[in-house]
Amino acid sequence: MSFSAKVIAHSSSEDCPDLITMEVSYPRFIHSEVMTHREFSRNASSSRAIPVARMLKNILSDPAGPVHWGTNMPGMQALYELSGVRLLIAKGLWQLGCYTSVGIAWAMMKAGAHKQIANRITEPYAHIKVLITSSNWSNFFHLRAHQDAQPEIHELAILIREAIKDSTPTPMEEGEWHLPYVSRGEQKACAYQLIEQGYAQEEIDQYLLKMSTARCARVSYDDFDGKPSNMTNDVKLFDKLVGSEPLHASPTEHQATPDPHTDNREAWGNFKGWRQYRKSFLNEAIKDPEAWKQ
Repeated sequence: MSFSAKVIAHSSSEDCPDLITMEVSYPRFIHSEVMTHREFSRNASSSRAIPVARMLKNILSDPAGPVHWGTNMPGMQALYELSGVRLLIAKGLWQLGCYTSVGIAWAMMKAGAHKQIANRITEPYAHIKVLITSSNWSNFFHLRAHQDAQPEIHELAILIREAIKDSTPTPMEEGEWHLPYVSRGEQKACAYQLIEQGYAQEEIDQYLLKMSTARCARVSYDDFDGKPSNMTNDVKLFDKLVGSEPLHASPTEHQATPDPHTDNREAWGNFKGWRQYRKSFLNEAIKDPEAWKQ
């Protein structure tokens, strides 16, 4: 079973906590626990976006499952692990459930069911790829790197903590942008290309922000590998997401610029000391509190 944790972007600035974007993979059955951390901005691979055939192939090649086969006992922690025949039976039943769900999902696919239906039945055995950006990881580590945490999220927390320890931040000044999936080299190359076309710095920043946003959104497809993509296609996807109704704004939460001295802390969003790109959109939230009734 695969766990992974990779630093995508790590930025530092004076008077600001480090802003870190991680690309992680873990069993989908612990995703709800990751979602409880409200200081995280997230985009995740979606069962509604991944073709059924690819989902089934991924599961069969690397099925998700427990890392600790705990015995039944009162409380939320399984202190002791099954052994002998009981352990073999438990693992066998989990595997049987996996193959059964894969078979049913395959049959539903052949019957013409949409992936948002067929993929759901396989979710306990699937991995999920998630992009997470935060300026505060301490509470996550305090809770999830603790011995009382569920073993799977404990393993994930340890991997993330080690990846961050090994990462070197990129210093930033106010006005510079934290841009996941757009490397410094690519930023310079795109800027040079746009300057030749007569673009001003503010317009160049907007292009780079749109590129990063589109690539963060592609995590939903699961097969996005983080490699540079065509700038024109990135902008088209951005316009489709942010120009749509309703607005799909979550991929704009991963980009930010240092802003430690602002009086408008709403612009930080769920970060601290960093002005979040999402907060630059006037329609990033519903303005009419009665609109939901219509």
